[in-house]
Amino acid sequence: MRGLIALLALLGGCASEATKMNLPALHLAPAAFGGSVTLTQRLSVTPLPAGGALPKNLDALLEIDPEQVQLAGFALGQRILTISWNGQSLTSNRHALLPKEVDEQRVLRDVQLVYWPLAAVQAALPAGWVLSEEGNIRKLTLDQQNTITVRYHATPRWAGQAELENKLEHYRLVIDSKETP
Repeated sequence: MRGLIALLALLGGCASEATKMNLPALHLAPAAFGGSVTLTQRLSVTPLPAGGALPKNLDALLEIDPEQVQLAGFALGQRILTISWNGQSLTSNRHALLPKEVDEQRVLRDVQLVYWPLAAVQAALPAGWVLSEEGNIRKLTLDQQNTITVRYHATPRWAGQAELENKLEHYRLVIDSKETP
């Protein structure tokens, strides 16, 4: 449990550092995903620069359908976070030991940035932000400065591995997913 709390604190702590710009929040409708999928996932987070830091791991279950997005995070078999997004409101339940720095809005943003169709994300970005895609790489930029790079290692993108490198909030997230029936 302490390892998980350290992982989540890392995510929150990395994102809470003072930065010159903030990444845009994403609040895309679940239907904009364009289908339904249920994934079991292993999430590994490493601070950037890594400096020899070992990744912290978390198991998750992600369900996306046209009505809602649901994510549950588990540590040592215990649910420590649930998030539900219906396109209008974001609700969550948190373990008492989960650091307050763990931000459900950031979790939703990362899920949508990685998995939603390019056109849907592009349409939701504020002025000045650009999401581009070439082959298996997706990049989010502001004023030609790369802030996030996503690399996909499988097709469809939610099957297999995806890597999100967040240069602005200083972390690398590796997502190993397996589709479940």
